[in-house]
Amino acid sequence: MKTYVIILTMLCGLWQTSPAQDTGNNVSKSGTSAASFLEIQVGAAAVAMGGAYVSQANDATGLYWNAAGVTHLTRNEVFVSHTDWIADTKFNYAAFVMPLGPSVGVLGISLTSLSMEDMMVRTVDMPEGTGEFFSANDLALGVTYARQLTDRFSIGFTGKYIQESIWHESAHAIAADLGTSFKTDLFGGLIIGASLTNFGTSMQLSGRDTRQFIRIDPTIQGSNDRIPFDVELDAWSLPLSFQLGISTNVARTENLRWTVAADAIHPSDNYESLNVGSEFAYKESFFVRGGYHSLFLDQSEGGLSVGAGIAIPTGFTTGSVKADYAFRDMGRLAGVHVFSLAVQF
Repeated sequence: MKTYVIILTMLCGLWQTSPAQDTGNNVSKSGTSAASFLEIQVGAAAVAMGGAYVSQANDATGLYWNAAGVTHLTRNEVFVSHTDWIADTKFNYAAFVMPLGPSVGVLGISLTSLSMEDMMVRTVDMPEGTGEFFSANDLALGVTYARQLTDRFSIGFTGKYIQESIWHESAHAIAADLGTSFKTDLFGGLIIGASLTNFGTSMQLSGRDTRQFIRIDPTIQGSNDRIPFDVELDAWSLPLSFQLGISTNVARTENLRWTVAADAIHPSDNYESLNVGSEFAYKESFFVRGGYHSLFLDQSEGGLSVGAGIAIPTGFTTGSVKADYAFRDMGRLAGVHVFSLAVQF
């Protein structure tokens, strides 16, 4: 317990190095970070529970929510998720987790992608299009190591490479996540989870389109009008976030389970908020979920989410196949649909 308190204090200290708003003017920093795709929630089960999943993540989605959560896995797991995100973009996530043994730990790799269809380049002089097309893509590749230090306490680390690109420009960064999980005897097994995500370098776009040509002195006839120079764009920090969550079983019988969860979030690019969610399980085979995102967040869009899932044991191994679906209301941005599939073997 002392170790957990020390680590939690360290997480809080890192969190305070990047406040979510200008406390003097009470102005949110929304829209001031790079790689905002890293804030898109992963997994239909988590989305359906309102994003209250830091203490609940006990499968491959823990590579996103809380790296310490993957220590609960005893078998290999492959996980894929697809989200029809806003503005006709596509968000995809894939992960693989491999337990190495109780005394060694767990390894995991993850791939996050946000993409869009090609769009035609339009200018003031050519509003109907120039005939050229451009696209924008975001990518993150993570490697995770987690270990259960005691029968109650787990810790996990993730290193990530992040890339954003639009047309001929791109930006790169490296970042780290840290997560912890602690199971107590309170309220029938209350679980406390904490995670610090996207602690890393800034991102700065560069590419061939930032290279321009000028004439230093246009009054001199015959002077060189093709002197090259590079436009240096601003660098933007990653969306650092600290999330603290709790979850417990309100009721549990031989066939039924009712779990409730709540997460408090402090991001570097917005105000603080609260996610809440609940899950009903029948024989750990059929699941119904509901939740609400971003409670108490000023000017948030939507928030209600619902979903369901099913887990089917595979006949030839001790593994299982799990399929989940979630719908999340995004207010004026309409709703998004999330589909997930996990295979344990």
